[in-house]
Amino acid sequence: MKNIPVIAIAEKTLAEAYEAAIIAVYQKGTRFKTQYDKPEDPESMDCTMNITIEEPETDPMIHMAFPGGIEDLKEYVMELKGFKDHWTKNMNVEGDKRWEYTYHGRLQNYGVWKELIEGKSHEAGPFKVDQVQSVIDKLSKQPFTRQAQMITWMPNIDNDCYDPPCLQSLWYRILEDEAGVYWLNCNVRFRSNDAWGANFMNMFGFIQFNKEVIAAGVAEKTGKTVKLGRLNWHADSFHIYGKDLKVAKERLFDRLNDMKFEERTMNFNDEFIREMYEEAEKPIVNKIKNYDQSH
Repeated sequence: MKNIPVIAIAEKTLAEAYEAAIIAVYQKGTRFKTQYDKPEDPESMDCTMNITIEEPETDPMIHMAFPGGIEDLKEYVMELKGFKDHWTKNMNVEGDKRWEYTYHGRLQNYGVWKELIEGKSHEAGPFKVDQVQSVIDKLSKQPFTRQAQMITWMPNIDNDCYDPPCLQSLWYRILEDEAGVYWLNCNVRFRSNDAWGANFMNMFGFIQFNKEVIAAGVAEKTGKTVKLGRLNWHADSFHIYGKDLKVAKERLFDRLNDMKFEERTMNFNDEFIREMYEEAEKPIVNKIKNYDQSH
């Protein structure tokens, strides 16, 4: 009872890794209370988790147990690319109830204050760091660098934030094979990761972010073919909330003996699924515009 379990999972595909990880925390995790529990909620199942997805773009990618649909995956990827950055609140307006942050906002517009760096007065104003472009530039110049990383945590804000960022950092390094192809390897660290309610979407989202933003950016600057190597995903707290244990048991754990793995997963690269995914963008853009108008 004195040690939080540390569990390591390594699988070839996203769907395999997700299923193995969520089963592992359910079977081997420890019980924990959380600050978000209601009085009637059971304790969560929790562990420290390390997941390695060896071939992030290989099917089967999609696990059907995750609480969402193809359109939700597309919307999350768009959010990681900045489509909802304007939904964050103005820190100087008391009572502003909008989001504290977006991951993309923290990564591409990480904010510090100039006077803290330069010793100037408060009139110096904000200074923003585009960490995304910095990572692309570093990898393009020196693919084996150990310095290509991005962070989200801002102590001056997040130490007192009710719901601070779960994502903490992304770290990248490139291996070049015999044919001259670049393989983008990535480490992602979460301080807290909702295994049932968010983890699959998180991992799928950052696989697409790595492909469409980081790898594409390096390819454009270098002229190299850039593919995704392994993704290592570390969660300090990987948990299934007590309130979700019943539905997780019904939707996944009780079905393991009755359903084949192929029946629990989908191939993202199937033409029909890919078409659904791509066609979701326009309705999502309209959804965001409608939200903007009504708020």
